[in-house]
Amino acid sequence: MLSDDSPEASSGRISISDVGGPVLRQLVAYMYTLQAPQLPDVTPQLVAAADRYGLPALKAVCEQQLAAQHSVGTAAAAAVLAVRRTSDSLRQAVADFVKTHLFHVMPHTVRGQHQDVTDASHQHSDPFAETSTAAAAAAPTTLPRSDRSHHGGTTSPACHTPTPDDAAVSLLRNLSAEEKDRRLILAAKNGAVQQMQALLAAGADVGAEDSDKNTALHWAAWEGHLQAVGCLLGAGADVDAGNWVGNTPLHWAAWGGREAVVRLLASSAADLDARNRDGMRPLHEAAKHGHAAAVAALLDAGADRRAATGEGYTPLDLARQHNHDNLIDILSSPTDIS
Repeated sequence: MLSDDSPEASSGRISISDVGGPVLRQLVAYMYTLQAPQLPDVTPQLVAAADRYGLPALKAVCEQQLAAQHSVGTAAAAAVLAVRRTSDSLRQAVADFVKTHLFHVMPHTVRGQHQDVTDASHQHSDPFAETSTAAAAAAPTTLPRSDRSHHGGTTSPACHTPTPDDAAVSLLRNLSAEEKDRRLILAAKNGAVQQMQALLAAGADVGAEDSDKNTALHWAAWEGHLQAVGCLLGAGADVDAGNWVGNTPLHWAAWGGREAVVRLLASSAADLDARNRDGMRPLHEAAKHGHAAAVAALLDAGADRRAATGEGYTPLDLARQHNHDNLIDILSSPTDIS
């Protein structure tokens, strides 16, 4: 709000008209202390404010509080929040309760929210399942990629999360393509597998890129989210997609020392010889950053320990330059030792 070209920057004044005083006080207090308030009366409004002003941790804490507090009197409001904020965690907590107590919950609607609660009841109640067929048709396959077997690798781990419910998919379909793709990348970064599945079922592009041409698979690999990586591979993600400097997901997994992800990507036929703009291969990245387990995983998969970068450095050279003495024996070939 204080960026150079904003009205607030030029006037020196910030006006917040969509958050009441008590909620705003709690929001600002959290930003300075990181202590979430324990005030049930303001929690629903605080969820909305945290979502609007980019405080995902506060939003998550408040959603947990709402999930723990819900009753016949509060479930309707929680359902409305789940619909409006597309909150998977809150929706999961409230869905079964609403289904079980549907006709007791509905009379507790909040004035001005009748349509939202009606939508919530349709989306959380089994009889209203007209969208099931369309959701199933739109959903990409999430089965392991069996076509990798001819490379001698193993298949991706299955997604052990529930199939995205119709309500989540239906809501997400209303988002723009750009917003769905943005949320997919964010979900991959956070390892939110169920949210990824819902977004993919709603039409998000598994190959979508951020401003640096990183895909969801890049981010899941960097963060070490093994199940998310497996699901993205199962959904058809390009295992060798290169970002703006040519780094593939395997480069990022090796760089971050994510051994399990390195093994999964290698077994999924990722190119061990892929070179980035500097001629670095995944093994170079693992060696440069001192990740012995990732180095061992790449060597087990058949990476060339004598490959050189654009400047002529081998993985062993890089390990020595960065004082990773623990890698010297691993990267040394018999001729090096002799």
